[in-house]
Amino acid sequence: MSTIRAEMIAELVTANRVLANEGVLDAFGHVSLRDPDDPNAFFLSRSRSPGQVSAEDIMRFDLNGEVLDGNQKPYLERVIHAAVFAARPDVTSVVHHHAETVLPFATAFVPLRPVFHLGALGGLRPPVWDSADEFGDTSLLVSDMEMARSLARCLGDKPTCLLARHGALCVGSSLRQATFVSVCMRDNAKVLAQALQIGTPSYLSEGEVAAAAAKHDGGAPVDRAWEYWVSRLD
Repeated sequence: MSTIRAEMIAELVTANRVLANEGVLDAFGHVSLRDPDDPNAFFLSRSRSPGQVSAEDIMRFDLNGEVLDGNQKPYLERVIHAAVFAARPDVTSVVHHHAETVLPFATAFVPLRPVFHLGALGGLRPPVWDSADEFGDTSLLVSDMEMARSLARCLGDKPTCLLARHGALCVGSSLRQATFVSVCMRDNAKVLAQALQIGTPSYLSEGEVAAAAAKHDGGAPVDRAWEYWVSRLD
């Protein structure tokens, strides 16, 4: 294994721990990373709670979700990551989560629009993918490539997407960026829900979303946040 690949896997393990510690991932959900040596492959843990993931749990998959390296039980929803990586060459990392603050916006007819500057990382208005539209009654789990590709089409070129009655999807141009987007989505959902309880929220304009998101697209702000989140780990 190359030194770069080993370092990337170590950071993927850290991302699992960070997202679990920050309440974005719990017993479920997952985060992946495109293989730096092969854009047609990606790394993802075996089926395990994110807070428990170690380097030995990391498996390697192709863009159909088939196992390339590793002989452990994979996540059923690994196909989400495969479909998004196939559809979005610009994406290096994918997070699928069920953050408690975000779930209400996946179940109510209230759009998850940004209401503070870091909320802009989630986009102007995340699209909502409803599995029932194409697949009828299901377990709501994205269990095959047909469903996963449908979800990827709904995501389009956006940084986030909601899965109706299920959870959310966040992507980034780096592992740290995807982590940053996911935590900011969690925070924006919390602030918006609180604002809706006391009055009419003041939403960011389209121009404010574009400007604020650009200010936090990689670089020092993301590294600063990452350093803080890592410091909070045991």
